[in-house]
Amino acid sequence: MVYHGRVQKGVVVLINGGDLPEGTEVRVEPVEPSTPPQSAGPSFADELIELTGTIDDLPPDFSFNHDHYIHGQPKR
Repeated sequence: MVYHGRVQKGVVVLINGGDLPEGTEVRVEPVEPSTPPQSAGPSFADELIELTGTIDDLPPDFSFNHDHYIHGQPKR
């Protein structure tokens, strides 16, 4: 059985009590406080949006016919 508690004034106080007989030997293991996950930085989408408009010499229909310009497919 596992009991949970907090230290108050140097004494471990069990949450929701606990029916342990007086003199019961116990083991106390401190729980590491949980920390919120750290941001790994900007997302791929955030970084990609920074590239918007950085290429000036593309044909005006490039987004629609990119398969034609990149792979040689017929224009749509």
